Amino acid sequence: MIVKQPFAITETSGKFDVTATVVGGGIAAQASALRHGITKALCEFNIELRKKLKKAGLITRDARIKERKKYGQKGRSRRASSSASAK
Repeated sequence: MIVKQPFAITETSGKFDVTATVVGGGIAAQASALRHGITKALCEFNIELRKKLKKAGLITRDARIKERKKYGQKGRSRRASSSASAK
């Protein structure tokens, strides 16, 4: 249902065949990623469809990314343990 949204909004259902391989994340994240890819492809196909897709909120993407590991620490926000703090 989520994947077919761009086709329903632009009234292009049945006009395109989609073959995609999606890896990682969960089922919902994969469906959202595929929907975003289809939206971008439709915009490249016909720029006039962008207005409808933008109005429906399908042009935006989730900007969250994995936080990097910080220098001198074990992880992204974890402090290195020292013997002074353990007492």
